[in-house]
Amino acid sequence: MNTHFRDTRKIDPSRGTTLGDNTPNDNDRIEIGPTQLAFAEWAEAGLELPDLQNMRQYRWERLTAHIVERGYAGLLMFDPLNIRYATDSTNMQLWNTHNPFRALLLCADGYMVLWDYKNSPFLSEFNPLVREVRSGADLFYFDRGDKIDVAADAFSNDVRALLETHSGANKRLAVDKIMVAGLRALEAQGIEVMPGEEVTEKSRAVKGPDEIKAMRCASLACETSVAEMERFARANVPLGQTSEDDIWAVLHAENIRRGGEWIETRLLASGPRTNPWFQECGPRITQNNEIISFDTDLVGSYGICVDISRSWWIGDQPPRPDMIDAMKHGHEHIMTNMEMLKPGLALEELTRKGHVLRPEFQKQKYGCMMHGVGLCDEWPLVAYPDQLVPGAFDYELQPGMVLCVEALVSPEGGDFSIKLEDQVLITEDGYENLTKYPFDARLMGEEA
Repeated sequence: MNTHFRDTRKIDPSRGTTLGDNTPNDNDRIEIGPTQLAFAEWAEAGLELPDLQNMRQYRWERLTAHIVERGYAGLLMFDPLNIRYATDSTNMQLWNTHNPFRALLLCADGYMVLWDYKNSPFLSEFNPLVREVRSGADLFYFDRGDKIDVAADAFSNDVRALLETHSGANKRLAVDKIMVAGLRALEAQGIEVMPGEEVTEKSRAVKGPDEIKAMRCASLACETSVAEMERFARANVPLGQTSEDDIWAVLHAENIRRGGEWIETRLLASGPRTNPWFQECGPRITQNNEIISFDTDLVGSYGICVDISRSWWIGDQPPRPDMIDAMKHGHEHIMTNMEMLKPGLALEELTRKGHVLRPEFQKQKYGCMMHGVGLCDEWPLVAYPDQLVPGAFDYELQPGMVLCVEALVSPEGGDFSIKLEDQVLITEDGYENLTKYPFDARLMGEEA
């Protein structure tokens, strides 16, 4: 009888009208957000929450500045991660990746118009930076059939009119990803289409203060979820009835419990299925005295990607000496490469001066030495020397960039692979490793 509506309608009844991340303390909030479990774990860890209003403002200003610097009239986005970056709003993200029904136009004067699913225009109303919501950007065959051109003409006409209002005679429009009919319709309007991905990737590459706070929170949530997966695996694998999918499902569930969103891949494998790497998680029953390797590729709290990798030895016997050797070599690889990180360092210098894997691990090494990360895996990529394309990444590290430092130690023709990866922030004077999850002590040769 002591429960009041004013309390039950709040996410956290102990707080006032806003939560610690400066969003409404409303149990009916529109945007995806962290759960009470996540907030409690972050409070216990002493983490400072991001101010989401400031984070949204930072992203909007950064994108607008990049548009203006390039002399573009605006930026038209279809990629759901770019729309998330610009608006912090979501709508059926995975479905949208292969049925592109959303589009966002950011004009050079900062005016932002979102085309959304016609039945859900309210999904971005929490963000005043979105000035208009329309519908009609769905230019895929399933939805439009043989009249895609009609829809594309109407959409492109809207875009042209908006650009004329907000950017004058400038017809140079950056576009990230667009269906063929949409591209042709824009060009028929006299619009010069420019490469939008260059704008969005460069904008997203440098994180603001609140994005970094959000990433710290997301990292803790991810690592707590990984710990639950490890506990489950160590308790159940020796029983001989637990599949790779059973283990992977724990990470999915724990991510969602903390307000996370999805996992981009299925990169968990056991025993001989770890070599060659990139076999996807499946129904194989995991065995005692085997390696389990995984790569989270996890889109977690606040939509932040936490992309870390670990290899575990599970069993009552010690791992083989060659496994321990490979694990130590992989650990040396990422730690040595991490030590080079600092602002002002050319990406090509990382490539040329990085730690060199031994010859037996060269053929099956990972596709890159490092890569950017934010809302997903992002620009830039740091290639290995034999994969370097001159001129592709002639840039320097900047404070606020976040890189994933990788190692895949996979002997050709072998029966195991070691996968290791940490997520690292470039600071004003060096770097900070955001990843705290321990390396398997037995594979590191530290426990008998």
